[in-house]
Amino acid sequence: MSVTTSLTNHFLIAMPGLKDPNFSRTVTYVCEHSEQGAMGIVINRPMDIKLGEVLDQLDIEPAVLGVADTQVFLGGPVQTDRGFVIHSGPEEFDSTLRVTPDIHVTTSKDVLEAIAGGEGPARRLVALGYAGWGGGQLEEELSANAWLSGPADADIIFSRPPGERWLAAAQLLGIDLNLLSGEAGHA
Repeated sequence: MSVTTSLTNHFLIAMPGLKDPNFSRTVTYVCEHSEQGAMGIVINRPMDIKLGEVLDQLDIEPAVLGVADTQVFLGGPVQTDRGFVIHSGPEEFDSTLRVTPDIHVTTSKDVLEAIAGGEGPARRLVALGYAGWGGGQLEEELSANAWLSGPADADIIFSRPPGERWLAAAQLLGIDLNLLSGEAGHA
């Protein structure tokens, strides 16, 4: 796979006809994409738990007011007991994947300790689980029109309300998903 065909640092935007309950109406931030497969984090599926519950399970005491109330997202159906933090800034932690010079994905506990202590990245999204595709699988789904793809935008990840992210990501491509039907037609 050439660099030009990699979808790393792109959004996968579920088409209206995608009925898989794990991905219906989702936006997934692609963290890695190569011939071996792809890995991404769904950025618009808030869970019914807050960061305080996750920190509690890890015996991390929040030292900053409001940190415990941070929304946690369902990042995908794979390893939902594993945490991922998408964040911006120059900070690097024990296990950080540098997706772009400004967007990183960290899976180590030290990022949560920094966030709880008020020293972590200000722009962040905490998720449990991820989405994964084997080699060629994502390309097949794209050719079957299950997804739209386009360059990611940090403001959509970190600043837009979760309920607006699906439509906003498609609008980056000039597409209004409200005008697309989820039903296949017959000529």
